[in-house]
Amino acid sequence: MERLDLSAAPAPAEPTGRLSARALAVRFVGGVGVVSLLLGLEPEGSHLTERAEARSAPAAVAHGAAGAVVLAGQARRYLALQFNAYPTEFMGCMIGEQKGSSIIVRRIAPADVDSAEVTKTHVVPRISCEASGWTGTVGMIHSHPGAKSCWYYFPGTQVATSDLQSFAQQPYLVDAIMCGDTIVWIGRDYVERRVSLRANAQITTPAAPKLPTRGNQVASEANQ
Repeated sequence: MERLDLSAAPAPAEPTGRLSARALAVRFVGGVGVVSLLLGLEPEGSHLTERAEARSAPAAVAHGAAGAVVLAGQARRYLALQFNAYPTEFMGCMIGEQKGSSIIVRRIAPADVDSAEVTKTHVVPRISCEASGWTGTVGMIHSHPGAKSCWYYFPGTQVATSDLQSFAQQPYLVDAIMCGDTIVWIGRDYVERRVSLRANAQITTPAAPKLPTRGNQVASEANQ
């Protein structure tokens, strides 16, 4: 009869605790892989939405921006007087309101500047128009003597001049540069525009030619 050798002990089993830790590690790694896969399969539409919102952000800045500036008679006369009277730059506060997409400038009020620091190429207000007592300010205007360098972007570029940089720091709707009989202005859409002071002048219609009366015709026939 064959005898069984009971002295050989069975192979020890791996501890339960160690097996559980290994299983948790496997499950964790597997879970991370699944999450990564799901993130990688995120619909493209969400990315397109974010990109569209990023592109449309500048449009929100331009919403409600002015499309025209209309100067009243007092404003035109004041600007013409100041431009011809001073060899240096002058600065004024444009008083008015916005109606639709148009800025109506009723009058120009003098800005509070330090006359000792005003030059042909430099003028800076000491305080704001509101602090000077002017309410209803829609923008500021300053002159360029000799009607030189009247632009907010250097010609042929999109590089901002110091005038545009100053406007970007102001709370007003528009900014303008007086250049002889032309005003260069810019609104919150940051598009440079021009308006002629002469364009606001009243246009008179020439009188219609007088038609000859019957008496004139008879006299004309008698002289023939």
